[in-house]
Amino acid sequence: MTDKTIIRFEHVTKQYDQDSPVLDNVSFEIERGKFYTLLGPSGCGKTTILRLIAGFTEASKGDIFFNGDKINNVPANKRQVNTVFQDYALFPHLNVFENVAFGLRIKKMKNAEVKAKVQEALSFVNLAGYENREIREMSGGQRQRVAIARAIVNEPEVILLDEPLSALDLKLRTEMQYELRELQRRLGITFIFVTHDQEEALAMSDEIFVLNQGKIQQSGTPIDIYDEPINRFVADFIGESNIVDGKMIADYEVEFGGKRFDCVDQGFNPNEPVEIVIRPEDLEITSVERGKLRVRVDSQLFRGVHYEISSYDEDGNEWLVHSTKKATVGEEIGLYFDPEAIHVMRLGETEEEFDKRLESYHDGVSYAK
Repeated sequence: MTDKTIIRFEHVTKQYDQDSPVLDNVSFEIERGKFYTLLGPSGCGKTTILRLIAGFTEASKGDIFFNGDKINNVPANKRQVNTVFQDYALFPHLNVFENVAFGLRIKKMKNAEVKAKVQEALSFVNLAGYENREIREMSGGQRQRVAIARAIVNEPEVILLDEPLSALDLKLRTEMQYELRELQRRLGITFIFVTHDQEEALAMSDEIFVLNQGKIQQSGTPIDIYDEPINRFVADFIGESNIVDGKMIADYEVEFGGKRFDCVDQGFNPNEPVEIVIRPEDLEITSVERGKLRVRVDSQLFRGVHYEISSYDEDGNEWLVHSTKKATVGEEIGLYFDPEAIHVMRLGETEEEFDKRLESYHDGVSYAK
């Protein structure tokens, strides 16, 4: 733990009755002033982490610390956090001002101070002048900003956001991603954001925790996790990936698809079975003679900025390609890629082991937290 740490989980498990744990022996640290995203499929434990931080539920095992103090038994209303819910949980019978002022009224704050704080919070979220507007008259994006203003008006140290963009249409959702990220930077406080949307997590986060089946699979910056996934789940969940079985012949040499290729990975055992990841955008369509892989085009879709091409090699492995070049269904083409495009994953490797291996050859810097 460092002076920057604001939240720490130590071997936290959450289990209901005799069911499998929703959260299984999870440990991590959250630093103040950053934008964190908890990312994973439904039921992976991400919302449970949020509820444990907020005090809406209790851990079955393990300890939770806030600013170094154990908070397992601290009630929700005594914690320096505020939550923005998926449905915003606004009061329809109160106008914008009174929705934002609600928490301050409970604290019996003087009217003049309430007015000043509410106006400041609304200004922060670009809703100055909307004080008397009814909630039913607000758009989805405006309601979300009201919910955020209500959260920040109490000056919490941490804001928890439980999939607050999921009900918005695509265009508004994208706009609100930018607004939320900019708001977090201006406030300088810790945001912990829950989503199952990979693109959303990559666009907004300083740090991402990827969860599956109650465990953190990998943590790190968006670039770290996208470029250096620790296992098949992370590689497949974060963006689109080509994943095939292979063998690490020696340092910087890997075999898959019946051929050997130069790569940039090391630290494996000779002839160790591995999994290979190559992102679709790292594959270049070329002639069969120049290509490192020979494939036959099975289908093609136009995605606006690129063609999405599905192809298969002689062993039946599918290779997804994102290319500005158009292919012809049924034709044989070559696929070219650089050694840096190949990412080698060790079977069953833990995040700690993964970190140590990466530190040995990436200029001493780990690509995963």
